[in-house]
Formats: sequence, structure tokens, C-alpha cells
Amino acid sequence: MKKILAAAALSAALFCSFVSGALAAEKLKIITTIFPQYDFARQITGGEADVTMLLRPGSESHSFEPTPQDIIKISGCDMFVYVGGESDDWAERILESAEESAGRKINVVSLMSLVDTVEEEITEGMQEEAEEEEEGEGHAEYDEHVWTSPTNAIKIVNALADRLCELDKSRAELFRRNADAYAEKLAALGGEFKSIVSDGKRNLVVFGDRFPFRYFTDEYGLEYFAAFPGCSTETEASAATVAFLIDKVRAENIPVVFYREFSNEKIADAIGESTGAVPMLMHSCHNVTREDFERGVGYLELMSANAENLRKALN
Repeated sequence: MKKILAAAALSAALFCSFVSGALAAEKLKIITTIFPQYDFARQITGGEADVTMLLRPGSESHSFEPTPQDIIKISGCDMFVYVGGESDDWAERILESAEESAGRKINVVSLMSLVDTVEEEITEGMQEEAEEEEEGEGHAEYDEHVWTSPTNAIKIVNALADRLCELDKSRAELFRRNADAYAEKLAALGGEFKSIVSDGKRNLVVFGDRFPFRYFTDEYGLEYFAAFPGCSTETEASAATVAFLIDKVRAENIPVVFYREFSNEKIADAIGESTGAVPMLMHSCHNVTREDFERGVGYLELMSANAENLRKALN
């Protein structure tokens, strides 16, 4: 009898293991390029999907180069989410190869197709790319950093949720519930930024760095000056650009000069040393450190920290 009971228990355990494995295998496989859409997807799915980010935590997103292993990952996914724009030109080539390898069409979502986009602009004092200066006016380049606006983030989350609900109807109710709850938090974050800006003594911010916050400043009516446009490959600003930003900080009595994540902070430090302005981080959420990634830090936490630094910059 003991042997029979033991055999029955073993059979039950094996069956449960098989069922659990089968259910796990049924989960959607979502591949994302960088951190914003990775975090949005995991917030929506709440652990009920296999969400992977191609960009390694701690890496600079603008220097990302896909590997053959990335093609394999994409070919096996149910949905591929990328930003779009010139920085993701590689994605078209990768997708073609991945679909040939998979023998099927892959569900693809571009963040830039989900919201209204604006052209990247060169503001007064900003250093242009060397090739742009040589070539003069060319084709319009659209700003890719659409997620920096909380309103855009809500639109992106809702659109991703719609697509995921179509792909996994068995979990659609869960996905929609998670997306709605997350959208409420994003709306509250947007309200906090609005209050900070309306209560501020000034509406000008200065970046001693690239400027990936065009959609953010547009949303809240902020003016800005920066060393480089958002997707610039330049890292060393000219003396004229640095001098211009120093003069602006002095003239407007700006208390904070911003830099972005993974920056060498040299320009912000130089401006701070010359003016007394305090260099502070404004996180664009392209990527996070390995430590933050492992701790599960997300878009909301990063943007909430930005809110506190913005408060100091506007007062």
C-alpha cells in the first residue's frame, strides 16, 4: 500500500510539474530594445509573460549593436517592441532576418507610431553634429524620446495592453486591469510635474549634456537650453557652447544644471564650477544600472526622482 501511495504521489507531482511547465510555456515572449518599453510591458503583464530587454543594463543605449543571438531571440518572440527612428534603423534588417528564421510574421510595435512626434530641434547655443554642419539642411529627424512625457507613456501603455490582450486572450482581463492601474499612477506622476512647474519661480532648465526631454518640456511648457540634441553622438562641447550655457545660468540665476544617466558629467561640472549651480541628474530612462535593474527599479521611480530634482531647479 505504501508503494502504491508513493507511486501515486510521484505521479501527481510529475503531473503538476508538467502542467506548470505547460502553463509557463504558454506565456507570451516579448522582446524589447531598451528600458522604457521593457518596464511598461512587465507592468502590464505582471509576471504573466516572458519579457526580455536586448540592451544590457548599465550600457549606453545609443551605442547598442545587435548580435546574432539577438536575431535568434527576436525570431522566437511573440511581440517585438522598439522605439523607431534613425537610432533603430538596424531593427528593419534584424526583423527581416528574424522572420525568415521563424518562418512567420512577428508582431512588431514601434513606440513612435503610437504618439504624435516632433522634429528634433537645434536651440540657441546648442552644438550641432559635425556632419550636419557640413551638409547643411537635410531630411527631418524626429525626436525619438517619446516616453519622457507621462501623457505619451499612458498612450504607449494602453496601446501595448491592447496588443497584448489580442495576443493572449486568456490573460486579457489581467493585462487590462494592470494597465489601467499603472496608467493611473502615470497620470498622478503627470499631475505632480504639472504642480511643480506651476509653483516654480522660473520655467527655464539648463542641460550640460544631451537633451532627450523635448516631449517632457513641451508637455509642461518649460523652456530649455542644452549642449547637444537628444541623439547627438558628440561628447565634447565647444568652448562657445559651454560659455553660452554659463552665461545663461548666470543671467537667469539658475540653481541647477542637469546631466543625464551614464554621462561623464564634465560639461555640467564645468558649468557648476563657473556659476555655483548644482549638477543634478535628470534620468531619461533609456537604461538603468545593473544594480537598479536587479532591484526592479522602474520608470515611475526614476521619473519621481526627476520630479524632486526639477523642483529644486525651478525654485
